[in-house]
Amino acid sequence: MIRRLLTLCTAAALVLTVAPPAHAAAEVYVALGDSAASGPLIPNQILPQLGCFRSDRNYAHLSSRDLGGSLRDVTCSGADIQDMYESQRTELGSVPPQLDAVGPDATLVTVQIGGNDLDLTGFIEDCLSLLPGDPCYDEYQDNGRDRFRDGTDALRPRLDQLIRDIRARAPQARIFVVGYGTYAPRNGCWPRVPVLGVDANYIRATIAYFNQALREQAAAQGVGFVDFQTPSEGHDPCKSSSVRWIEPYVPASAATPFHPNALGMRNFAAIVTRTVRTPLL
Repeated sequence: MIRRLLTLCTAAALVLTVAPPAHAAAEVYVALGDSAASGPLIPNQILPQLGCFRSDRNYAHLSSRDLGGSLRDVTCSGADIQDMYESQRTELGSVPPQLDAVGPDATLVTVQIGGNDLDLTGFIEDCLSLLPGDPCYDEYQDNGRDRFRDGTDALRPRLDQLIRDIRARAPQARIFVVGYGTYAPRNGCWPRVPVLGVDANYIRATIAYFNQALREQAAAQGVGFVDFQTPSEGHDPCKSSSVRWIEPYVPASAATPFHPNALGMRNFAAIVTRTVRTPLL
């Protein structure tokens, strides 16, 4: 009898020793954002919401493959903060509010938004200068006030509210605010990318200020921040097609002007994956 008990105990101990550890719950990743996140024109564009110009090789899809689990990618070109809450009209039909995709089962949420609220792409397009002339940044100054700094500061409470609303819908999720990349090198590279040097520096300063605001609002709400600006230095639209992560006015690869290309998305995905795997302090 004692021998049988010892045998059973030994067998049980072996089972406990070699039994595989319990698996963590699968990742449920929800990606929110605008065209900087959706990947317009990068193959392959996803049906049925073609109006969002969402690529199956944007950083959310590529990161999700590394992280495992499932992905709800509702990023959409042209989105602004209001489109998190209301249906967004696109050229090919309306799409639901992006926050509808965020539920209590979400374990990870990334949100890259605010660029369209400030019309940063339109601002860069306005700075196109085929001939040396007056800098465009003068148009954004008014009695010592800077339109984009004022606009960025006005977004802060809306960003705070958005983060709180994401947390309310997904209380167990790790939340990350995603910044924007480097769109111009210091002093530019006119005429290769026809933006005057002084305007290139203004573009840099404007986006740096906006990224800093995103970082600060993320910290204020106790969520993570994904920095794209620092690692994309040296990969701006002035660089060769084999190096740049963001396309210039005339793209050389399938991407929208001044948006990430496929190489950029691969690198941004690696940054997202690495960042979200780092424990939040």
